[in-house]
Amino acid sequence: MTSSSTPAPRATLLVIFAHPDDEAFSVGGTLTHYARQGVRVVLACATRGEAGKITVPGMTVDDLGAQREQELREACRALEIEPPVFLDYHDSGRYERTRHDDPTALMNVNPLDAEVKLRALIEDVQPQVIVTFDPHGAYGHVDHLQMHRATVAAFFSTGHLPSGGPQRLYYTAMTHQAAAQISRLGHDQSLDPLVYGVSDSTLAVTMDVGAYAENKKAALAAHGTQMGETSLMGRLSPDERAALEERMLGKESFSIGGTRTAIREYPLRGLFDGVGVEGLV
Repeated sequence: MTSSSTPAPRATLLVIFAHPDDEAFSVGGTLTHYARQGVRVVLACATRGEAGKITVPGMTVDDLGAQREQELREACRALEIEPPVFLDYHDSGRYERTRHDDPTALMNVNPLDAEVKLRALIEDVQPQVIVTFDPHGAYGHVDHLQMHRATVAAFFSTGHLPSGGPQRLYYTAMTHQAAAQISRLGHDQSLDPLVYGVSDSTLAVTMDVGAYAENKKAALAAHGTQMGETSLMGRLSPDERAALEERMLGKESFSIGGTRTAIREYPLRGLFDGVGVEGLV
């Protein structure tokens, strides 16, 4: 119990992802929602996306990491949250861009090292709630899987902190139906919806974020190197893009990864439901 002479810690949401743009797709509306409720929203990004694929034909960038860092800063402004915190690992890349020989590429980093950094960040910002990737890393990206593992470990190893540690851990989640739609639109049949999606009953929180659609659109647009003509979004027909935007901009869903507080109702009304922050769900 907090004594009368010690102010209660500010409501804080810590979101942990791997690359610039991870935040905009899955949780952008939720971040703006809580920021407008007075919650401190801290976004930790493991890398600067140095090995990303530029999707704007003809564009050349001297320092892609610096460019994508700036894009993420602009996206955070669009979402009305504070500037991001970088963990200073390198992007591992994918396919022909995979950085097997880079010792600081996230895929080559000991997850315990990443956990140590996250434990220090948790101790510093004292979040009641943490959000990270689901156990399949959304679509299996090795960097996503690394951050999932490190974040889960850090959640479970910080309960001894004087603040009591974070009270709730959530994963980004999409239903089987949503996963099937994304698989069809991306023409990637390797993304089995029954593996990468979850049942409706697995969703602990579904946030109605339609009111923040313009924030989310602006955040996506800020990631200019990733949102060009050859990106997934850029390759869609107008009808396909409208269908995907309707799903992405309307609702954001989460499953539970861990809790230190009782869950009295299910599904929950919001990420802060039951974590002891007065007047906030």
